[in-house]
Amino acid sequence: MKFQFNKTALQSLNKQLDVRLKALPVIKNKETALRVEVKRAKIKLNEIDEKLSQRMHTYLIKPEIWNEFNANLISVADVKISTKKIAGVKTPVLEDVIIDVENFSLFNDSKWFAQGISIVKDVGKIIIERELCYRKMELLSYARRKTTQKVNLYEKVQIPSYKDAIRKIKRFLEDEENLSKSSQKIVKNRQQKQEVER
Repeated sequence: MKFQFNKTALQSLNKQLDVRLKALPVIKNKETALRVEVKRAKIKLNEIDEKLSQRMHTYLIKPEIWNEFNANLISVADVKISTKKIAGVKTPVLEDVIIDVENFSLFNDSKWFAQGISIVKDVGKIIIERELCYRKMELLSYARRKTTQKVNLYEKVQIPSYKDAIRKIKRFLEDEENLSKSSQKIVKNRQQKQEVER
């Protein structure tokens, strides 16, 4: 850190130190909140993974019937997403998944196609929900890492540096003042000696 040994620099450093000391508790609270939210997002992601795994296990009891299913019957038309701020971080929130279903013949296609479409829609929604939850977790994790870095920067680097610089400037100014007083005393003593000698 570069600084000058004068009162102006001392005031500037004191202001910057105060800003960091006041901001540190706020940043620490944000870090704690983000840590909690990341944990919640991981739990939610694990719940969705478990739900998906259970559904897939249930639906794949007879995997050979899925060979007959026409996957082109279903497509995702739209995914409606809103945003929600969590500890200052914009995160995605799934509002709705709109799925288009093509017409198919109830007479020519297998009887279970209607049920198959329902199953694919269900699994598709879970997969989309999982992707958004994963994205939310990534955003929160990234923000938490950045906030932790900022806390460490303030606590371990900047605040000690400012305190050290302020201490050095104060010592320098005190030494300068003491030297000034000492030189004034010497000058005064010389003047008094000269007057006595006259």
